[in-house]
Amino acid sequence: MNETMVTVVGNVATTPVYRELPSGPVARFRLAVTSRYFDAVKNTWNDGHTNFFTVWANRSLGKNVQGSLSVGEPVIVQGRLKVRDEERGGQHWTSADIDAQAIGHDLSRGTAAFRRVLKGDASLTDPASLRETEPVG
Repeated sequence: MNETMVTVVGNVATTPVYRELPSGPVARFRLAVTSRYFDAVKNTWNDGHTNFFTVWANRSLGKNVQGSLSVGEPVIVQGRLKVRDEERGGQHWTSADIDAQAIGHDLSRGTAAFRRVLKGDASLTDPASLRETEPVG
């Protein structure tokens, strides 16, 4: 069980795509992670290289991603890193995927309101209505 576990902080780069598959619900989105560095000579912060990851969220995490995340929002993703090399159409591709175990908004850059999903309450498990429900206390 030597898997590479990572915690990545970045921004949602694409609208989450949600699907109901025979194996269960799944959502995926692209995560952009840009390094920043301080240039002491110019006394400014500068953007470095941007890495993109495809984040996969399964089962209830996938349902909740669909109703909770939008493009541009800052998030923290923890999960298993999977780097794949493949040939497609005569070209070599390398992709980095994260099989997410946990996803949350980065509260150092904003606020969020948590809503617990209750089993049996269809309005709280329908991805289309998750953004419109009131917080459950």
